[in-house]
Amino acid sequence: MAPHPSGAKRDRDRLRQEMTEAGCDLAQISMEMRTRFRMRPREAWRQAHGLTLQAAADRVSDLGGARRGVEVAADASLVAKWEKWPACSGRKPSPQVLVMLAELYGCDVAELLDYEDRVALPPADLQVLEHRPAPAPTAPPPRPPAAVEPQGTTLVEAAADESAAWAMWAESTNVGDLACEQLLADTRALAHAYLAADPPLRVFAAARRMRDKVFRLLEGHQHPRQTRELYALAGYLCGLLAWISCDLDQPHQADTHGRTAWLCAELADHDGVRAWTLSTRSKVALWDGRMREAITHARRGASHRPPGTVGILLACQEADAWARLGAAGEAEEALTRVEEAHTAQHGPDDDIGGLFSCDDFRRANYTTGVRLRTGSVATARDEAAAALALPTRRAYGTEAQMRITLASAHVVLGHPEGALEALQPVLALVPEQRLAPVASRLREFAGDLARTPVSGGRVTSHLQAAVEHWCLESAPRRFALPPGAPGPLAGGVAD
Repeated sequence: MAPHPSGAKRDRDRLRQEMTEAGCDLAQISMEMRTRFRMRPREAWRQAHGLTLQAAADRVSDLGGARRGVEVAADASLVAKWEKWPACSGRKPSPQVLVMLAELYGCDVAELLDYEDRVALPPADLQVLEHRPAPAPTAPPPRPPAAVEPQGTTLVEAAADESAAWAMWAESTNVGDLACEQLLADTRALAHAYLAADPPLRVFAAARRMRDKVFRLLEGHQHPRQTRELYALAGYLCGLLAWISCDLDQPHQADTHGRTAWLCAELADHDGVRAWTLSTRSKVALWDGRMREAITHARRGASHRPPGTVGILLACQEADAWARLGAAGEAEEALTRVEEAHTAQHGPDDDIGGLFSCDDFRRANYTTGVRLRTGSVATARDEAAAALALPTRRAYGTEAQMRITLASAHVVLGHPEGALEALQPVLALVPEQRLAPVASRLREFAGDLARTPVSGGRVTSHLQAAVEHWCLESAPRRFALPPGAPGPLAGGVAD
C-alpha cells in the first residue's frame, strides 16, 4: 500500500509499541506522533491509542448516545474532518464533541487544540471549553496484539478494503478547481497592482499572505494536477516577493525568494514559471552588480523557450548586462535576439501578466538603454523620445528609467537643457516612489554629468544638486528607517 500522508501505518504502530514498552504515557506518545508525522493534535491522540477512524467514530457515537441532547452519529469520514479542521477540507468540532474526544482519549480538551485551532474557534466555544474540568486520565492502552496475516477469502476481502480506503484518500482534496482559479486571479491582480503604483509594502504583504495560504494548501492533499497548479502559483508569488525586495534594495532577501521560486517551478515542472523566475533572478543579480550571473540566468531562462513575452525580456536583460560590462558586440547580438523573440512570440498570453509581462514600452526601455551604453547615443535619444510620446499606460518606474536614458543622451550630445526637461517628471516623484533601480540610474547619470565638458554650467549644477537631494530621499532609505519613523512607502515598479 502507498504510504499514509502522516506516515506508514507500520511506522505508527512500531512507534506506539516501542514507546509503550519504554514506559511512555499517552501524552508523550501523542506528542511524538505530532512531531514525527506532522499530525494535528486530535489525530495524534487517536493514533496514540491505536484507534482507527471508524473505531473512534463508534466510541464517540456511544458516548453521545449516553448523553441526552448531545447524540452524535459519527462515522470515519466525520472524525477525519474533525481532525483536519480548520483546513478547508475539515469540519469544526463542537465543544461537546471536543469534550467527548477528550474523555475518549483521557486527556484535557486543551491538549486536543493547537494555536491554529484556537485562532479559528469562536470565542464562545473557547469560553465554554476553558470552564470544563479535565477528565480523569485513563490507563495506557494494552500492547497491540501481533498482526495475524489473513488467509483465503479473508485475505482477498482485506485487500479489497485496503484498495477502497486508499482510493477514498486519493480522491480527496483540500482545494477545488474554483479555489485554484481564484488564487490565480488574485495573483494576477497583485502583479498588475504593483505596476499600477500600489504601495510596494502593501503589495508585498498581500503577496506574502497569499504565498503562505498556498504553502498551507500544499501541506495538505490534493489531486496531482492541482498540486502542480499550486506550486506554479507559489513560484510566481515568491518571484513577486523577490522583485519587490530588490526594488527596496534588499538583494540578499530577494535571492532567497528567487531560490524558493525556482524550487516551486521545478516541482510544478512549469517552463513559464522557470523562465520568469530566472528573469527575476537576472534582475536581482544585475542590480547587485553580478553581471555575469545576470547573463547566465537570462540565458538559462531563454533555453526553456517558454510561451508569452518572457523570452523578449530575458534577451533584453542579457543585452543590458553585456552593455554594462562594455561588451558592445555581445550586447548587439542580444538585441538581435530581442527582435527575434518579439517576432517569434508564440503561444497564449502570459499566465500572470502585469509585472510578469514585457510590453513594447518595457522592451524599448531596455533597448534604448543598451544603445546609449554602446555608443548609439542619437538613436537612443530618438527612440526614447518616440516611446515617451506614445499615449500608452506604463509603469512609472520603467518610464523613469526611460527618461533617464533620454536625459543622458541629451547630456552626451551637449544639450543639458533637454536633460533637465526630460528629468522633470522623475525629479517630481514622491520619495516613496523612488525605488532602488531608479536611484541607481540617477546616480550613474550624475556621475556621467560630472565628466562632461558642460559640467560647470548653471543647468548641470542644478541637475547635480537635484539628483543628490532626490537620492537622499529615496524609497530604500525610507524603508531602512526604524519603526515609527515618518514616511510610509507608496510606490510601484522598476525594471
